[in-house]
Amino acid sequence: MESTSAGDRTLDRDERGRLGARAAEKAAELAGHDVTAVALTWVDVGGITRTKTVPVERLEHAASWGVGMSPVFDVFLLDDSIVSGRYVGGPTGDLRLHPDLGRLVPLAALPGWAWAPADRFTQEGGEHPVDARGALRRETARLAELGYSVRAAFEIEWAVSDGDSEGDDDFTPACNGPAYGMTRIAELSGYLRDLLRALAATGVSVDQLHPEYAAGQLELSVAAEDPVGAADTAVLVRETIRAVSFEHGLAASFSPKVLPDSVGNGGHVHLSLWRDDPAEGPVNTMAGGDGPCGMAAAGEAFAAGVLGHLPALLAVGAPSVASYLRLVPSHWAGVFACWGRENREAALRFVTGALGERASAANLEVKCFDLSANPYLALAGLLAAGRAGIAAEASLPAPVDVDPATLTAAERGARGVTALPASLEDAVTAFEDDAVLGAAFGEALADTIVTVRRGEIALFEGASPEEITAATRWRH
Repeated sequence: MESTSAGDRTLDRDERGRLGARAAEKAAELAGHDVTAVALTWVDVGGITRTKTVPVERLEHAASWGVGMSPVFDVFLLDDSIVSGRYVGGPTGDLRLHPDLGRLVPLAALPGWAWAPADRFTQEGGEHPVDARGALRRETARLAELGYSVRAAFEIEWAVSDGDSEGDDDFTPACNGPAYGMTRIAELSGYLRDLLRALAATGVSVDQLHPEYAAGQLELSVAAEDPVGAADTAVLVRETIRAVSFEHGLAASFSPKVLPDSVGNGGHVHLSLWRDDPAEGPVNTMAGGDGPCGMAAAGEAFAAGVLGHLPALLAVGAPSVASYLRLVPSHWAGVFACWGRENREAALRFVTGALGERASAANLEVKCFDLSANPYLALAGLLAAGRAGIAAEASLPAPVDVDPATLTAAERGARGVTALPASLEDAVTAFEDDAVLGAAFGEALADTIVTVRRGEIALFEGASPEEITAATRWRH
């Protein structure tokens, strides 16, 4: 998708002028569609989408000069309390939000409103070092320098409850049909129809929608796109779901654990590595090769890099205390660091696609991530890990074709299968020890990630699963 800003760029006066002129045209178009305001969003380190809004007539100024905001938002915790790190924290300082005009779109689910993801710059015009969207853009560019690109998409799982969640912490499933049952579609047909219409009107390409396993749980899959676009779309889809839910008198929870005794919401990431071939165009390295399951050498190395860094990646992909209530063996959450063809209990599932379309469909599914993650950080980490695998010409271990939990400890040891971190504390420790991710994110962003994670660990010290679930249920 088109983007109006590129990694490590400084906004000079000429660029500001170009952005302002384009924003003026966009503002006129929006006003012609009765749009009054534009929500500029960013996702904080804790995974919560936050916003500042400008009237449509101020879009030109916002595009040229940005909208002021405090850097302290990077160290907000789940409950809106604030911690302080070595690089971020305290009441001083300012940065600027600049809307990405390439993703600007009227929100069908919120008439009179438009939305654009924001890039964050310093007052001097340089890219803010803790901007997650910028970090993902940089990782995308680093792969491009090697001749590769990635196509990615997030699966969005949510549980829908009767009634407005405001002032009511309880969860009452809005549908009672069986898991994956058509009954749930009948119960919520108007709601789901309006959701699909709203997503189509905002340009989101939906691949499928279906009832999921847990009470009131649904899942929506979208088409793969470039990494920054995929993360943007994940934000847009969730906010559209939230808005349509409110309109129908319902409440949507994207939390990794909605009820203590039920399975949680995942945020599985699908990604495939493509080689830029001058003669053939983009070629999917996850198919057509001589490696495991038909992977090409680069595809296998990329997958091996992801697999090898999964313990540390959980600090950005399963970043909440509640995430580890979801990561339970034999619940399709992928709690063991292994891979397997179509194995939904492996942390890294290799999806071949149907015979005849594998050249376009083969991809990796990361099953241990959830939607408390900042999608930009999650994808940036995955790309960095995969890039390290390519650089090392890494190879995958033998695939696992059973539920790893059914193997004895000795059998798992013989196969090289290890358990992923069982707590956020363990994941943060792995992240701190991971030089690849530290270098990819940079010192300021890596330190801020650790600061926020340790703040939330302290926030929930001694809390029961019921207390953690209740505190997290409506936050993401």
